[in-house]
This record gives sequence, C-alpha cells and structure tokens, in this order.
Amino acid sequence: MQRTNQLRKLVFTGLFAAIIYIGIWMLRIPLPALVGKPFIHFGNTLMALAILFLGGRYGFIASAIGLGGFDLVNGFAATSWLTVLECAVQAVVISGLFKAFKGKTQPLSLKQIIAISITAGVTKVITSYLVSIVEALMVGTSFKVAVVTSFLSLTSATINAFSTAVVVPILYLALRDAFKNRV
Repeated sequence: MQRTNQLRKLVFTGLFAAIIYIGIWMLRIPLPALVGKPFIHFGNTLMALAILFLGGRYGFIASAIGLGGFDLVNGFAATSWLTVLECAVQAVVISGLFKAFKGKTQPLSLKQIIAISITAGVTKVITSYLVSIVEALMVGTSFKVAVVTSFLSLTSATINAFSTAVVVPILYLALRDAFKNRV
C-alpha cells in the first residue's frame, strides 16, 4: 500500500512538472525590463497548485523540474539555479501555511486558500526582486543600480503574482475533490 502511494506521488510529481513546463511554454508574454528577460506566464500559479496538492517536498520537485527545466532549455540556463531557489522558498512558504491551517486533517476554507494564494503572490514578487538583483550583479552592475533597476523591472512578477492570487483559489477548489484521495 505504501509503495502504491509513493508511486502515485511520483507520477503526479512528473505530471505537475510537465504541466508547469507546458504552462510556461504555451503562454508567455514577454515584457521589457531593465534587468533580465521577464515574461507573464502561469508557471507560478501551477507551482502553487503543485505544492498545495503534493505537499512541500514533491511540489518543490515538480516546480523545480518544470520551471528550472524550462529555464535550462529556453536560454535562461545561467540563472536557472535562481529559479530553483525561488521554487524552494515558495515550497516552504506555501506548505508552511498549509500545515498551519491544518489542511491535511480538514479541508481548507476559501479564506485560507485565498490567504495562501496572496502570500504566494507576495512571496513571488519578493523573490523575483531578489533574483533580479542577483542577475544584475552577475553581469557587473553596481549594487545601488541593481537595487533600483530590479525594482523597476517588477512588472511581470507583479502580474504573475496577481494571477496566482486569483487563479489558485479557483483551480484549487475545482480540483480539490479530484485529488483528495489520489495523492
């Protein structure tokens, strides 16, 4: 029985990794920025769902493969390690809130899901800002300039965060019963 559950988690982890990758690959809208090459996509939204349904460990693995794999294959290999770090931070934050709300023993309420989604969005903006600073420093920009230009480059992160805050509660509530006894 435990072996079946483990296999099921691995299968869903692979499925979520593929869905995250495809979610970025199919719909991405590039935006101009002073730092990096940001774009609007649903990868962060799908990452939050993976963490909610699979838990922190497997959700992190799925998002690291989906988001990090996308970066490796699509010209962002030099900073893919920063994407994986962002996935780790999101996994800790989202699974921590999920556990704080006791999501495994009882269904989360709409308010709790919205709180988790908004927190995931805010976390995305913060991690994107920090990643942009590191990216700017990697190309030789001075620290002060990196801080300012990274702040001015947060448009796509803010839009992605907003979509996470709006779409995650809708999809989570729609899919919760389907995943209830599966993972």
